[in-house]
Amino acid sequence: MDLIKEDSVESQREQTCDLIRETVKDFTAIHIKPYIREWDEAQQFPKTLFHSLGELGLMGMLVPEQYGGSGLGYKEYVTAIIALSKIDPSVGLSMAAHNSLCTNHILMFGNEEQKQTYLPKLASGQHVGAWGLTEPNTGSDAGNMQTVAVRDGDDWIINGSKNFITNGKSGDVAVIITRTGEPGDKHGATAFIIEQVTPGFASGRKEDKLGMRASETVELIFQDCRVSDSQRLGEVGEGFIQSLKVLDGGRISIAALGVGTALGAYEAALAYSKERKQFGKAICDFQAIAFKLADMYTDVQASTLLTFHAAALKDSGQKVALASSVAKYHSSETAVRVANEAVQIFGGYGFVKDYPAEKFYRDSKLCTIGEGTSEIQKLVISKEILKN
Repeated sequence: MDLIKEDSVESQREQTCDLIRETVKDFTAIHIKPYIREWDEAQQFPKTLFHSLGELGLMGMLVPEQYGGSGLGYKEYVTAIIALSKIDPSVGLSMAAHNSLCTNHILMFGNEEQKQTYLPKLASGQHVGAWGLTEPNTGSDAGNMQTVAVRDGDDWIINGSKNFITNGKSGDVAVIITRTGEPGDKHGATAFIIEQVTPGFASGRKEDKLGMRASETVELIFQDCRVSDSQRLGEVGEGFIQSLKVLDGGRISIAALGVGTALGAYEAALAYSKERKQFGKAICDFQAIAFKLADMYTDVQASTLLTFHAAALKDSGQKVALASSVAKYHSSETAVRVANEAVQIFGGYGFVKDYPAEKFYRDSKLCTIGEGTSEIQKLVISKEILKN
């Protein structure tokens, strides 16, 4: 009976995933596809779009229904990111950062009052969320961050800056990791929820990027920013440990982003190869092109399976550090390889903006950098497999 029940639950989840794919497909055809180039060239973050994604239930996918969320798991969440990212990776990136970083950090480590206050607005898309760990001089070396929070009675005063923050300017609320102890101390960091309107908190320079240009990447500045101790997430000194747990899920998000980017590039190249004629036949009929497509398809399939495997482990409450890093590493490198081959298949048209290949090519590189570079993923993977 238990096996029958499990099969029934899994069948329902598959149906939900199919519904998500169809819903996103219909939504993107109207609300995203016509504006991709415009947003990319202007580096325009389409904030109202994310309000609409909230109405679809995509801005609080992992949030329980009691807090206004969709109450779904990582399998459904990954499905949504892939479906969005194969149309426009920029949208997939901002949606992922909102869900898995800001919103999920509050869900995982917030107290009941904090959850009641922030999760309904984030889950509905009424508020867009950002998350800040990286600093100008501390990327992978996050333990030596220079943004410091000092206790002052019932408040904390924060000074410093963060950079490369997705949704940093337009975000209504941000979860920020600060140093409250000694540099390098794993128990020397503390997380805070900071609202955009808080005095002393401001966005700085918006980065002019190679790709993912419709996804906002901004510097955050703190100058004597005073926040109440009620805004603290968890215990003092737990911020870095919390961040590592949040990033385990975040890397699954970037893995899904890589899959979606690669899938978009592959599907565009496949369609073009069937339409483009040379020497009297479609170029897909030439072995050189057919073999490229075969390699692209195989890479995308492998990355998809690795990503959904990590999602399944996350949903079942198992350790995911190794699986999420493997999925993130493979999927992000796959995105770059597949997008590169897509440009090659398009030939000269792959180098111009009238066709989609060049944008997938530019967007793909971020997947190998954000939320831990490929080199950091190999470090994590090697440490995990060499344990014991």
